Amino acid sequence: MYQFTYAEVVEDSPQEMRARERDALDRAVELLRRADEAGVRSAEAQDALVYTHRLWTIFLDDLSSNGNDLPEALRAQLISIGIWTIKEIERLRIGAAESFADLIEINAIIRDGLL
Repeated sequence: MYQFTYAEVVEDSPQEMRARERDALDRAVELLRRADEAGVRSAEAQDALVYTHRLWTIFLDDLSSNGNDLPEALRAQLISIGIWTIKEIERLRIGAAESFADLIEINAIIRDGLL
């Protein structure tokens, strides 16, 4: 089976790609809000954490790719945010954190920056 980079697969305009990324982050924020209401041990929490982890894994893979055209400084900042996000997800999974508020806020900020 062939493997392609994100840039090779997505042939849409930059605006369309950003809209898709924004939609994906919007979904993450919505799932995280539901999880926050239902509690950290709920099925909603597990769904939100799995989805957000997968999303940021995809983002991190793309951000670390040589084919990524974002400025290096911005890429580094987004990679830092992604690493923090993955760590915060793990803290919630193991019970070291109880609130989704920081994840909601950060993902909403990144989403809103994609306008």
